[in-house]
Amino acid sequence: MINRLDDLYEAIKQNPPKKIVIAAAEEKGIIKLVGDAVNLGIADFILVGDKEKIRALLIHEDIDYKNLEITDRPDHREAAEEAVKLVNEGKANVIMKGDLHTATFLKAVLDKNKGLRKGDLISQITVYEKMEGEGLQLLTDCAMNIAPSLEEKKQIINNAVDLALKLGYEKPRVALLSALEAVNIAIPDTVDAAILSKMADRGQIKNAVIDGPFALDNAISIDAARQKNIHGEVAGRADIVMVPNLQVGNALHKALTYFANKRIAAAIMGTTAPIVMTSRTDPVDTKLLSIALAIFVS
Repeated sequence: MINRLDDLYEAIKQNPPKKIVIAAAEEKGIIKLVGDAVNLGIADFILVGDKEKIRALLIHEDIDYKNLEITDRPDHREAAEEAVKLVNEGKANVIMKGDLHTATFLKAVLDKNKGLRKGDLISQITVYEKMEGEGLQLLTDCAMNIAPSLEEKKQIINNAVDLALKLGYEKPRVALLSALEAVNIAIPDTVDAAILSKMADRGQIKNAVIDGPFALDNAISIDAARQKNIHGEVAGRADIVMVPNLQVGNALHKALTYFANKRIAAAIMGTTAPIVMTSRTDPVDTKLLSIALAIFVS
């Protein structure tokens, strides 16, 4: 079981390095990240993009490009499509977004005929070490789905449970977040949480213990749950926290980094191969941990 983020590095080093293909790799920060990952011995890379610019950056950063595969695709659409193709052909295990628009990248990734689509929905998951107790906690969805429907929330839960199982949880506890812990008809998210909890009770969502609605405090703090007289297997002990919408998820994701100074990794789930899609403002540590998480999942 992975209990700490640094355990990801140790786990993936037990096997030969996996290969990551980067679409539109011709950017200084990306090349530096490649150098850091290679030095750590956690991955090999295929760099797709403007070959001359990529080589110039590698030379500038004093990275030996002789051991790196470079595919010349200066056009961003073609670079994204080539990266997806390499994954589908089994030549790469993980795909990573480089210096191109997210829409261009995702259009290639989610193409119905040639992409990496596995189901109806992909979702983002933020992973960090728990505030209370041991182990990792998963927060979803912080980047992809704006205002998910009830059915989409079910799929977001399934994606997060899938990742938790891969990390070693046998039956993760899922807390469905809202502004309060009581069902209130005026707050639709509390009603969705109650329905999803009952769906889990009836076996419509499997491999997890699901409860909600919860306010954030009584989802992650045993003391807060006790003070509000909230009982149950999930209360105060959540392994997965599912937010009601993108605004909440995005704010909590950034609060973890900027307010709490937590180390985090990010995963995209719901595709046939792991995706690394970090923000340009993310710390290098977050980007490296996200790469390690994607490799571990692969």
